[in-house]
Amino acid sequence: MSHIELRDLDDDDLDAVFEMMRDPEGIAMAAFTASDPDDRSAFDAWIGRQRSNPDVLLQVVTENGGFAGTAAAFTIDGDREVSFWIAPHARGRGVATAAMRQLVSREPARPLFARAAAHNVGSITVLTRLGFTEVSRNVDFAPGLGREVEEIVFTLVPTLE
Repeated sequence: MSHIELRDLDDDDLDAVFEMMRDPEGIAMAAFTASDPDDRSAFDAWIGRQRSNPDVLLQVVTENGGFAGTAAAFTIDGDREVSFWIAPHARGRGVATAAMRQLVSREPARPLFARAAAHNVGSITVLTRLGFTEVSRNVDFAPGLGREVEEIVFTLVPTLE
């Protein structure tokens, strides 16, 4: 298998992240995306807010040293959540699982939460492999698809020792 690592996002990564988040297949899988993925100024404003927020841990996923995606931890309404987006060339080969395993091991908060569109089998598989379990479902508008989509909320709770 490839060598997967997480590292801090730097300015040289911004073009790759923007391009990755414009990929139509990725947008369809993620569903809950920017309303206009081609709007670079909106992307720059969003990523700037993420980078300046001390509560957000935004990491680049690398495969053999090259860009392969992003992984993040952040807090919403008091709940610590994790998320990932894998570049098209790195999907389906265990990159997301390896990256999220590293992120989850570095993130001390428990419980952790994650969300996935119900049709996103790849993300659901990654989360369940890591021990996340479904806690709820809801339906919300998904800008990436232009319609309402079912979303699954997962949690990872502390293990008993």
